[in-house]
Amino acid sequence: MHKYETRTVAPAASLRGEILVPGDKSISHRAIMFASLAKGESRVRGLLRGEDCLSTLKAFQAMGVEVVEKGEEELIIQGRGLDGLQEPDDVVDCGNSGTTMRLMTGILAAQPFFSVLTGDQYLRKRPMGRVIDPLGQMGAKILGRAGHKKAPLAIAGGNLRPTEYSSPVASAQVKSALLLAGMQIEGTTTVYEPHLSRDHSERMLRYFGAEVDSFPGGARVTGPVSLSGREVVVPGDISSAAFFLVAGLIVPASELLLKNVGVNPTRSGIIDILQKMGGSIELLNQRELSGEPVADLLVRSSQLKGIEIGGDLVPRAIDEFPVVSVAAAFAEGVTTISDAAELKVKETDRIAAMCAALGQLGAQVEPLDDGMRITGGQGLQAGTVNSCGDHRIAMSMAVAGLGAAGEVHIEDTGCTATSFPNFWELLARIQA
Repeated sequence: MHKYETRTVAPAASLRGEILVPGDKSISHRAIMFASLAKGESRVRGLLRGEDCLSTLKAFQAMGVEVVEKGEEELIIQGRGLDGLQEPDDVVDCGNSGTTMRLMTGILAAQPFFSVLTGDQYLRKRPMGRVIDPLGQMGAKILGRAGHKKAPLAIAGGNLRPTEYSSPVASAQVKSALLLAGMQIEGTTTVYEPHLSRDHSERMLRYFGAEVDSFPGGARVTGPVSLSGREVVVPGDISSAAFFLVAGLIVPASELLLKNVGVNPTRSGIIDILQKMGGSIELLNQRELSGEPVADLLVRSSQLKGIEIGGDLVPRAIDEFPVVSVAAAFAEGVTTISDAAELKVKETDRIAAMCAALGQLGAQVEPLDDGMRITGGQGLQAGTVNSCGDHRIAMSMAVAGLGAAGEVHIEDTGCTATSFPNFWELLARIQA
């Protein structure tokens, strides 16, 4: 559990400076997982040291994977191969991390031993049926609370068969869980999805030596694969950069350079959305690191305008919608977010939580079944808001505070450590 804190953010006159955001959370999880499942040594640099990724690391250490820390910078992981994991002798605690639990369920469903996954009070409320049902089609034996839909999950692993699965939601976690199960067994496992979800698993599996086929409607893997240890450099997390992109756009006379940010096209929806709203964001020094595209992002204050956001853009920016709604509150005109019902089953119901928080600061905001409608341009007032224990809401409301007319008090801000341990420090530095 994170510690309970309250913070106050005052309006900023301007924001300036260079920022290095923490390593990408999705890629950090996968670097730990695939390095553990590979044969031989992997060296991982730039890993996010947030609580969620540390939950993944501890889970693999509980299964016999040796990890050596080389200072803050590097992690050396001695991979055990697909058949080298040991049965954990206790329940594996995934903390607050949905990625850890859903992807580990796919990995453990194919391992020939018994395991139990649990998490904190928030994770135990989140729906796990979306990975348990398709894994069940592969023959997985998984029991859980609420009709086998919620953690703790008891997994009697092994004896899976390949499958073809059409996912009703575009979810990288569902796709990854099935590919991770499928890569350990004989035959071809195919996952189809309605829109392209983030493809970090496919890219990194290829980087570690697996043959994974990506196609317009999904991905497939033929197992069993063989993964070999690699050097991995984790790029900066675009979901963390998003807070500073919006801050740089809404605070007058601002110019920020965000260095070394991952700009994977399945994740860079936030850049497309903010540019469509009239935001000045330039991609400089574009390059590739460990199979992932990376750039430096230059952002300058801009007059934003309201737009319609839906369809294929949504899965490419699903984690950034809390801070997109803050940008919309400062934009002229109406912004409508639709096709985003997925936001209701994140760390909290992010539609309800953001409508409540922005409403507290005087924004005109209306929840919809699958999103929200925000009428911007009136500015935000001083006030007190609650993060509901959700890291992205806490940080989004801090950004709102930078552009508001008075101080914004944010209750329950300790949760930011799950994805962005030095957020408050960076926020203070760019105002200095």
